[in-house]
Amino acid sequence: MKKIALSLFALCVYTASQAQSFDLIPLGIYGGEHEDNLSAYLVGAPNENAFFCLDAGTVNAGIRKAIELKSLNGSAEEVLKDQVKGYFVSHGHLDHLAGLIINSPADSKKDIFGIAPVLQILQNHYFITDTWINFADQGQKPILGKYHYNELKEGVETPIQNTSMFVSGYELSHVNPYKSSAALVRKGNDYLLYLGDTGADRVEKSDKLDLLWKNIAPLVKKKQLKTILIEVSFPNSQSEKLLFGHLTPNLLTEELTKLKEKTGQKNLEGLNIVVTHRKPTGDNPEIIKDELLKNNPLKVNYIFPEQGKKISLP
Repeated sequence: MKKIALSLFALCVYTASQAQSFDLIPLGIYGGEHEDNLSAYLVGAPNENAFFCLDAGTVNAGIRKAIELKSLNGSAEEVLKDQVKGYFVSHGHLDHLAGLIINSPADSKKDIFGIAPVLQILQNHYFITDTWINFADQGQKPILGKYHYNELKEGVETPIQNTSMFVSGYELSHVNPYKSSAALVRKGNDYLLYLGDTGADRVEKSDKLDLLWKNIAPLVKKKQLKTILIEVSFPNSQSEKLLFGHLTPNLLTEELTKLKEKTGQKNLEGLNIVVTHRKPTGDNPEIIKDELLKNNPLKVNYIFPEQGKKISLP
């Protein structure tokens, strides 16, 4: 009987671990103003203590908050140096990379992933003597070589060193023709999609989101894509002329409806949508949350992250 009980316990543990695809730890959730709480999300396999940082607007303050909430183990120095294995930078705006730059002297060797135009911004405007110093392995001398630039190309998977994950990149439009990007992260047969800042195709006069939806639709149909992290910066009251390459709740619904046309309604229902980059001005975060929850015809599962609080994704 004892052997049977142990076997059943082992089976339950195995099943539970199999059911959980990713751990997501928000280091920063907002799209402006709060310099200690700007866009940055650690994603990793459960129980591995090996994370990939999706954007890096806030790093140290977010790590300390996550340790306080017991979402991370170890000291802030240990997490930064040993547990964060690499960074994806979606675009060149400070609220998505300031934490990476500021913490670079205290960091360890690792990769920075991005599409070519984003890596060029880092190389030409940030890791230079006039603004900081070059901690990367290309660009202005002196070259310290701590970070290795790893260019992402559409549909081409790149391994994230010292993790069980892979990443590929896709272009987005953020005030066309300025380029932002999305990262598709894979672990085994499970996927997570993170989008940097993006406007709706109709407003941007672009097709970048449509192309992205075409690429991920098969994964949604197969239930392999577990979660999409996507921005909603402004409430519906914001004029489309003053969006500056961002989404509102109505525009997110408009875009997800286009995804539904490629996947079917039933396949989209229950998909986890983590709402990122809410502008913290006034009551905007709560207004955006209310507008999304009150108008959810696609029946997706909206998740509103809190800094430092771990989200265990099925």
